[in-house]
Amino acid sequence: MIKKVFEELEKSGIETELIQLSGEVIQPCKACWACGGKGSCVHQKDIFQEVFEKMKAADGIILGSPVYSANISANTQALLERAVVVSDMNRGIFRHKVGAAVAAARRGGALNTIDAMNHFFLLQEMFVVGSSYWAMAYDRMLGEAAEDSEGMETMADLGKNMAYLLNIMGNKS
Repeated sequence: MIKKVFEELEKSGIETELIQLSGEVIQPCKACWACGGKGSCVHQKDIFQEVFEKMKAADGIILGSPVYSANISANTQALLERAVVVSDMNRGIFRHKVGAAVAAARRGGALNTIDAMNHFFLLQEMFVVGSSYWAMAYDRMLGEAAEDSEGMETMADLGKNMAYLLNIMGNKS
């Protein structure tokens, strides 16, 4: 799904990078507040800081998650919780970046999943990109999302809209 969004971004000359959280473990926030004034999390035993640095450097961020129990995956939750705390302690890290959220669902819960990711964008003063429908596709087994023609069309439209916004803002990465 994200690769479909990337196709449209790349057609517009926008550089993309896919970061997979699958198979990784991201520890939850410890609410230690040591990130204040540092712009980073002090806990370094997982991939959080590497991903967070790439998020900080990017002009746009696409978050994607499968639907687990009508919500985002545990890794996505841990990533966003830690990112929120670090950015709350260091205001403006994500201000005026562009964000888009996509979800793969078996049946239900996709809107809750998209909503959880969009809340991250909105609370960070980011611009949220919309599409021609909810940015979701049906995917019970790995790879089935590509067979959801309406979902893939929605991803292409999301990519076009994100490219448009990034380009009018003068961003290219």
